Amino acid sequence: MNKKINIRNLTLVSMAIALNVIGALVALGLRLPIYLDSIGTILIACLIGPKYAVMTGVCGSLVSGITFDPYSIYFAPVQISTGLLAGIMYNKGFLKGKKTPLGVFIFTLPTSIISACIAAFLFGGVTSSGSSYIVQILSHFNVPMVVGVFVTQVITDYADKFVAVIIVALVVSAMPKNYKLSFNQRMNRQNG
Repeated sequence: MNKKINIRNLTLVSMAIALNVIGALVALGLRLPIYLDSIGTILIACLIGPKYAVMTGVCGSLVSGITFDPYSIYFAPVQISTGLLAGIMYNKGFLKGKKTPLGVFIFTLPTSIISACIAAFLFGGVTSSGSSYIVQILSHFNVPMVVGVFVTQVITDYADKFVAVIIVALVVSAMPKNYKLSFNQRMNRQNG
């Protein structure tokens, strides 16, 4: 395996970190019930693999946490899970075509469990996210907080990741064929 720093990969990761941060800022500013903070992570998972996707997600969480959303830092483990599992699902063909809804569900479920635990046990179900409103509404119907957080996380995480995967699929499909081939050849060398 080549240990040299690849400028193209570094540039892509930097761009994807910016996508995560901008997406998170938009979602937070509009109080959306989805997060939009993993579009870059999933893009990198599909283009250059899970290792770089994990790095992208964690760095995005750190930048968001330092600049405008301190809660974001605590959710870095969610980005680790997203980057790792999205990369695996993409490599197995589960984020293409008719398998996409299943692939998104498979990698969303563990991330939902992680984020629900963080939201429920560290923050009592209330974070900066717009999904906290759903948790509060459920609590008024006497839904236990942990159950409300978990149900909210599963639904909002799935919607968030599905939107992100669709955006990534559109971006990847718009790329020139020879550019996509260069990624596929590199991934095959790394996996082979």
